[in-house]
Amino acid sequence: MKAQAVLAFFFTLIPSLCGPQDASFSHVSMNEQIVTGRLGEDVILPCSFESGPNVVIHWKNQDTNVYSYYRDSDQLEKQDPRYVNRISLFHAFVTPVMKYEKNTTNSFLICNVLSVFPYPIITWKVDNNTSISENNGKEVGSLGPFHINSRVNITGSNSSYQCEIENPLLKQTWTGRWTRKDVLHKMQSENVLLSCKPENSFFPPNQDFTVTWYRVESGSALLLAYFKNSSQETLINQPRLSWKEELINSRDFSLTVKDLHLSDSGEYLCDISSNESTLLTSQTLHVEASPRVPAGIIVPVLVAVVSAVLLLSVAPRAVRSRRCIGFHRERHAPY
Repeated sequence: MKAQAVLAFFFTLIPSLCGPQDASFSHVSMNEQIVTGRLGEDVILPCSFESGPNVVIHWKNQDTNVYSYYRDSDQLEKQDPRYVNRISLFHAFVTPVMKYEKNTTNSFLICNVLSVFPYPIITWKVDNNTSISENNGKEVGSLGPFHINSRVNITGSNSSYQCEIENPLLKQTWTGRWTRKDVLHKMQSENVLLSCKPENSFFPPNQDFTVTWYRVESGSALLLAYFKNSSQETLINQPRLSWKEELINSRDFSLTVKDLHLSDSGEYLCDISSNESTLLTSQTLHVEASPRVPAGIIVPVLVAVVSAVLLLSVAPRAVRSRRCIGFHRERHAPY
C-alpha cells in the first residue's frame, strides 16, 4: 500500500476585481479544508463558487504561492517552482453541444461536453416525457474533469428527442432538443422555404444565440448559412440561398432556396445554440424533375402542328382562286 500524505492548502477566492491586482477588493472569502492524497498519484482540491466576470483565484500552501488565476487566464509568474507543470485549473461546466450525425445506414444524436466536474447527471427523453437510455456513452478522465460523449440511435424515427446535462455542484442544467419536420416535395426550378423558428422557452428574447444551417450528408455537414444575434452578423455561402430580414427580426430563421436543382434533394439541419440550450431542426427535401413529353411523341406532334399551319395558310388562297374563275366565266358567257 502506498503511503499517504496530508497537506493543508488555503484557498482564497475574490469574485469581483475592483482595480489593479494590488488594490483593495470589495469581497474576500477564505476556506480551509484538509484533503488526503496518495504519493505519486493525482489529487483534486475541491473548490466551488458562483461564476461571474472578473473572477480572481489564489491557491496557497501556507505562505507558498501554488497557483493564481485572474484576468481570464493563468498567472504563473510567482508560482513556487515545486508546483510548475503540476497544477491545472479546469472550468466546472464548459457549455455542452448537441450534434446530429448520420452515415450510410444509421442516424445518431450526440450530447457532448468537453470539460465538466463533478460527473454530471445525463437524461435522455423522447417526445418530451419518456426517459430512454443512451445507446453508447463515453467518458474521459478518471478523476476529472470529465469529457462526456453520450449517444442515441434515432434511425428512422420521427419523434422528438431531448438531452439534459445537469451539473449538481453548480445547480446548472443545459438542454438540447432535436425535432424533424415533414418531408418537403418540390419541382425542379421552384423555390422552397426551409422552416426554422426557436421556441421562446428555449431562447428568451434577451439571450444571445447563434443560428447555423447545414446540409447533412453521410459522415459530413456542409455549412450553408450563419447568423449571430448579438452582432447581427450574417453569412450566406451560396447565391441561391437567402434570409428575409423581416423574418429574422421576428425571430424566424427559415431559409429560402431558389431555383431548385435535382441535386438539392437531401437533409437540411438548423442549429440554434446558446450557453443554456441547443435546438436542432431537421428537414428532408425531395426535388422532382419537371414533367416532360416523351421523346417518341415529340416528332409526330411537331409534324401534325406544321401540317396544320400549312393547310391553314394554303386554304384561303384556293378559295380566292375559285371565286375569281367563276366571275370570269360569268362575264364571257354567250347570250
